[in-house]
Amino acid sequence: ASFCSSRNSCGCTSMNLKKFPSGLPSGIQYLDLSMNNIYQITGNDLKAYVQLKILLLQSNEIKTINDDAFNSNRNLEHLDLSYNNLTGLLFSWFEQLSSLKVLNLQGNYYRTLGTNPLFTRLPSLKYFRFGNPYFLAIENHPFEGITDLELLELEAINLNSYQNGSLSTFKKITHMVINVKQDSLFSILGDIINSVTWLEIRNADFKSPESVAGMDVLIPSVVQKLTLRNVSLTDNSVLKFIEVANRYIHVLELDIEESTLYGTGQAGQVIFTGPGSIRVVAIRSLLIPDFSQFSDLHFLYTLPVNMISVTCVDTKVFLVPCEVSRSFKSLQYLDFSNNLLFDLALKFSFCHGVGGEAWPMLRTLNLSRNSLIHLGSIGEYLSEQKYLTSLDISQNNFASQMPPVCHWPKTLTNLNISMCQITRINSCIPTTLEILDVSSNTLSTFAVRLPLLKELYIAKNKLMRLPSAADLPYLISLTISTNSFNGFSEEELEPFANLRALDARDNNYRCSCSFLSFIHNHKSVSGMLTGWPKDYVCDSPSSMRGIQVEDAHLPLIWCHQTLIVSLICSVVLLVVIISVVLCYKYHAIWYAEMIWVWLKAKRKPIKESMKEICYDAFVSYSERDSEWVENIMGHELENANPPLKLCLHKRDFVPGKWIIDNIIDSMEKSRKTLFVLSEYFVQSEWCKYELEFSHFRLIDENNDTVILILLEPIEKETIPKRFCKLRKIMNTKTYLEWPLEESQQHIFWFNLRAALQSENFPTSTRTDPLL
Repeated sequence: ASFCSSRNSCGCTSMNLKKFPSGLPSGIQYLDLSMNNIYQITGNDLKAYVQLKILLLQSNEIKTINDDAFNSNRNLEHLDLSYNNLTGLLFSWFEQLSSLKVLNLQGNYYRTLGTNPLFTRLPSLKYFRFGNPYFLAIENHPFEGITDLELLELEAINLNSYQNGSLSTFKKITHMVINVKQDSLFSILGDIINSVTWLEIRNADFKSPESVAGMDVLIPSVVQKLTLRNVSLTDNSVLKFIEVANRYIHVLELDIEESTLYGTGQAGQVIFTGPGSIRVVAIRSLLIPDFSQFSDLHFLYTLPVNMISVTCVDTKVFLVPCEVSRSFKSLQYLDFSNNLLFDLALKFSFCHGVGGEAWPMLRTLNLSRNSLIHLGSIGEYLSEQKYLTSLDISQNNFASQMPPVCHWPKTLTNLNISMCQITRINSCIPTTLEILDVSSNTLSTFAVRLPLLKELYIAKNKLMRLPSAADLPYLISLTISTNSFNGFSEEELEPFANLRALDARDNNYRCSCSFLSFIHNHKSVSGMLTGWPKDYVCDSPSSMRGIQVEDAHLPLIWCHQTLIVSLICSVVLLVVIISVVLCYKYHAIWYAEMIWVWLKAKRKPIKESMKEICYDAFVSYSERDSEWVENIMGHELENANPPLKLCLHKRDFVPGKWIIDNIIDSMEKSRKTLFVLSEYFVQSEWCKYELEFSHFRLIDENNDTVILILLEPIEKETIPKRFCKLRKIMNTKTYLEWPLEESQQHIFWFNLRAALQSENFPTSTRTDPLL
């Protein structure tokens, strides 16, 4: 069937069923048909389910059950027929249920259990609930066959007939709950005083001392724990009950739960016969209608108590007189949580400043959910407690700043100050602590040295990083869930040498490369994380959000950015170095300069480039050849007939003008460019510019104006490789070579003048190139 979660379990609750569903797996062991409208159980409804162990039929409309309805269910262990419409019970229903352990028959309409025993075939029964508001009588020993029970609950608020001895057949009942009329209560108690260990009485009216007097039937009983739930008490009935309870022999624990006290705490003096057997008292949720008139319970001042544990929760305790506190000489556990205690009242309750000795043997104190506001004062008032080891003052309001120094009991090892609106922790915290709980505050840092601390609970705060390990050298367990930190590293965790358990759930984890690498590579860390892996989820980066930290993996390039950037920078640097070396080797800078000069010259306006010719020749020469150029060649040509005008840089360059511009302008104002070649020429930087620009002029203007004079022989090896233009020109153009013999020099001058005066110097290809 669709409502079966497995072949062994079917849940059909609240499905508006009017009869047993069909088609269920034959091997089911668990069947829940509660809260439907089933009105009968036939002999065939359960016949096929022989392995059924748990059958829940509560809150239906069952009125009829066939005699053989459960005959096939011999393995049934739990049967709940509560809150149906059964008006009677039959022995045949239970005849075959020898394995039954839990039976609930409450909330029906039967009035008795019948005239014959119903449960003689239930030897395994351990938990039995029966009765209803219409149940009237218990007669004829209906429980024969049942001897030992873990729980017997009787709901019969209108019971008016009880046959003495009906419950005496039980040899042992661990826990018995009785909710009956006052008239029948003490008769029932008389039958079970030798079988019940824990007795719970509900809804009893104990307003008069006489109604409580019958509780003395428990004086010789074996009852060890007595619980009064939802009972009504008065000042006088409380006084009477204390007198009766003080004579109990075996009762060790007394609980009063969800009850009402109609009084103001004013009663007569209690008559005590001895310390009594009760060691543990717990009063929870006590309603006091006249609380505003309540006194200090002075009748308890002389109470000869030897209790070791007292719990008063939600009972509106606002003050315990010092005399009462001193009377509890054996008390080790005290719980005053959820009351009205305030700082000054606590001072009086612990007899601070008046000799102390309040609760002298106290070891555990719970003052949570009161009205305490000054942590330093609380420590001061408790500082005289010689044996106090555990203190819970959580859910108070300690928002005010803590004093730098506080006094605490020297034996205090466990302190709970959670949910106290604390914004900052300082050295007020006792250094003797082994366990500290500061959860659910507004702490953004935790920087307190606690050399003995083993367990720290600091969940639900605003911490952005782990506490310092140097302050907590012996920490074993750390709970830091639901804070604001986004991860932890090996550097943070490694100093916690003794840490065995770390609860860091529900934080906004930033799944960075370092964090993921640490978690994935340190299995010992993930092994001690509480809630790992499902409660550890990435919050950032956005691509990882919602992914469990265990399954998060970032791209390799994200996780090695420094290495990749370093590698890229190294490659770039290497390329730059190689480029610089290559540029130096192949004179790239020089070529770049030439291109820049050429581009600069080309960008000049046309009107500037078409200048008047002022010189017959621009002479490019090395400074070391200036004597020959200026004194010999200059004299010869400028004094010739007709004279030729030469442009010499020493004489004709415009002062203050950039030298490159002077070279370019002088060449453009000259009809010819005359290069005086020598070993010095090829070593001159400026001669390179002049030679290169003349080559650009030849290409751009198709103007062959270059004249070469070889002043001295030039070896090929002496010409730098960057003078590729010079090599090319000397291999393709006719040049004039200066003769050393004087007889040949006049021919040289003649040819030079002719070349300078001609429109186009011949450019025949040499058959014997110089280079």
